[in-house]
Amino acid sequence: MAQLHDNPYELIGGSETIANLVDNFYDLVKQNPDLSPLFPEDFTQVKEKQYCFLTQYLGGPALYSQRYGHPMLRARHLPFPITPTRAQAWLSCMSEAMDRIGLEGPIRQTIFQRMTMIAHHMVNTIEENQAGQE
Repeated sequence: MAQLHDNPYELIGGSETIANLVDNFYDLVKQNPDLSPLFPEDFTQVKEKQYCFLTQYLGGPALYSQRYGHPMLRARHLPFPITPTRAQAWLSCMSEAMDRIGLEGPIRQTIFQRMTMIAHHMVNTIEENQAGQE
C-alpha cells in the first residue's frame, strides 16, 4: 500500500518505468503526423532529456537540472510551433504509452492530469485554419 511520503516516481517503479514510458512515447511520436515533423531524425538526445525531466518532475533525482539547468519548459519550447492540435497529439501519445506500459489507477490519473496542464501551457501558436478569424 502506498504511503503518504511516497512520490509518483517511487509509486510507478522509478527509473525503469520512466525509461519504458519514454521509449514507448517516442515510438508513438515518430508515427504521429502532427508531432514527428517537430523532432530530429535521431531521438537519442530528445529521449534522454525527456527521461531526465520526467524523473525529476515525478519526484526522482534532479537529473534534468543537474545536466541541463532549470527546465524552463515554455522557453525551451518556444522555437517550435505548438498548436492546440499538437498539444492534444502529445497527450494522446503519452496516454497510449501509459497504456502500453500498464500504468493504471489513481497515480496514472494524477500524472496525466499534471501532464495535461503542461501540454496546454506549451501552446504558443494558433491553428492555421483559425488565423485571421479573431
